Amino acid sequence: MAASVCRVGSTVGRVLAKTRSPLLLSLRRGQASVSYAQSLLGAPETRLTTLENGLRVASEETGHPTCTVGLWISAGSRYESEKNNGAGFFLEHMAFKGTKKHPQSAFEKQVESMGAHLSAYTSREHTAYYMKILAKDLPKAVELLSEVVQNCSLSEAEIEQQRGVVLRELEEVEGNLQEVCLDMLHATAFQGTAMARSVLGPSDNARTLTRQNLVEYINLHYKAPRMVLAAAGGVKHEELVGFAQTHLGGVPFNYEADAVPLLSPCRFTGSEIRMRDDAMPMAHIAFAVEGPGVASPDIVALMVANATIGSFDLTCGGGKNMSSSLARMVVEENLCESFQSFYSSYSDTGLLGIYFVSDRFQIDDMMYAAQNTWMNLCTTFTESDLARGKNALKASMVGQLNGTTPICDDIGRQILNYERHISLAEWNARIDALTPRMVRDVCSKYIYDKCPAVVAIGPIEQMPDYNRVRSAMYWLRF
Repeated sequence: MAASVCRVGSTVGRVLAKTRSPLLLSLRRGQASVSYAQSLLGAPETRLTTLENGLRVASEETGHPTCTVGLWISAGSRYESEKNNGAGFFLEHMAFKGTKKHPQSAFEKQVESMGAHLSAYTSREHTAYYMKILAKDLPKAVELLSEVVQNCSLSEAEIEQQRGVVLRELEEVEGNLQEVCLDMLHATAFQGTAMARSVLGPSDNARTLTRQNLVEYINLHYKAPRMVLAAAGGVKHEELVGFAQTHLGGVPFNYEADAVPLLSPCRFTGSEIRMRDDAMPMAHIAFAVEGPGVASPDIVALMVANATIGSFDLTCGGGKNMSSSLARMVVEENLCESFQSFYSSYSDTGLLGIYFVSDRFQIDDMMYAAQNTWMNLCTTFTESDLARGKNALKASMVGQLNGTTPICDDIGRQILNYERHISLAEWNARIDALTPRMVRDVCSKYIYDKCPAVVAIGPIEQMPDYNRVRSAMYWLRF
């Protein structure tokens, strides 16, 4: 899960990062209605330039009167050690507390005078700092962002103040059982590796991280070849490159001695964590298998399969005519209050799973129904299932493409992941090229007869033991 802090001016609030599709779309101002086919032809080109120090500058001009600009960095909890786990998240809180050139009060006044929205988030592999502004304020925004990553003041007094804020956020996150469940799923699935560490880090580290720890983290990871300056909206690429050269051309690209940080090896382990608490009203269950990394061609088939399973929430209504077979079964037999299928992808691995919240007496039946749905993906996925999955995936993608901020975020992450921004037309072609046999084969490759990672929290007496869960990952055939 990604940790995210959203700031509007000097206001700080905790928001949970949402999973975003690796697609983007821009509808030009003045278009009242655009078909999906037209949007494929109308999507603007992403332009990419690399500075001499290795920093990449990417942009899309969409004709908006506003724009979003930000820096995306290959740095996150996967690059941290047990000693400094949480340093990247701590830096989020320090980043907008003033720089050597702009003290905190001056920094905040400049942001608020532009009417800008200043935000940041940290995930296991990425860190981002970005601003949504009027297009005319792009030069000042690039200047301020460059100060954040190069000259953050990191005063001792502010570190102590933010230490308390971070600890309070850790307490708040502990009350969000979905996030706790998914963090624990990473902890057991990738046990013994850096991927098991949470983005926020343990509370002990939040109490002991020093200014020197934060300075070392910046010096080690904030290097030009690991950064992307991305922008979308009312932005001219040549101008953006000029601003980048002026303010970010001096970002270092070399490392001291042999200190080049590399992604640590990742290892998936089929395993489980159970935390029984009969005083809790509902059980929270998550289970997953290992999926491919973001660059794998198999990811598109898994996205369609995921879309076919879909999600359900009792508070949102729905009934026997829902497209998802699992959702229909849940409604008919009252198996759970909510469920969602998810895929968390990283550079070389991923987690493909289902999370659900259920009454203590329905856990066994819900586990059976969910795993049976997985087996159907591997063995009986049909043309009608494929059509529904494709339409659901495309609709979900288009629905997330409003505004310059998701476009900019998508550009930044894709440049880090793929070294380029994949066009809407190319993603659409990959989706349309799928056949039911291809989806069945890919699902069988990653799901069928594989050892899952399982987390169960709450009144889980009726939760089947791990051997039963494992045995439901295949069908005996005679």
